[in-house]
Amino acid sequence: MKDHPITGRDNLIHDLIVDYVAERLRRDYKEITRNPEGAPDLTLANHGIVMAYLEVETEHSIDQERARKWKEISKRGKLILMVPKSAMVKVTDLLWQQGITGSVSLGTYEISINMP
Repeated sequence: MKDHPITGRDNLIHDLIVDYVAERLRRDYKEITRNPEGAPDLTLANHGIVMAYLEVETEHSIDQERARKWKEISKRGKLILMVPKSAMVKVTDLLWQQGITGSVSLGTYEISINMP
């Protein structure tokens, strides 16, 4: 897999979302494994049985190549994909193109800073 033009800011956002989602899912999954060097980002399991995989994407990491990777992951089990809210249409199109719309759960995130 080729390297994506992911910036330091993208890495920071990616890691922040992975950590946040892992913490939120702790009540549903007793074994959450972070995979720092590969996809998927998180493996979600209970009693040694993998229940789902979670992958977090940033605006700059979403492309045809990543969509093929999602398809590979979804063949192993349930895939939960977290993407920026602004990329929802693009991701939905990629999921349709790969024929995996029905086997991927899609979640979104956005970061909002409100200053006085």
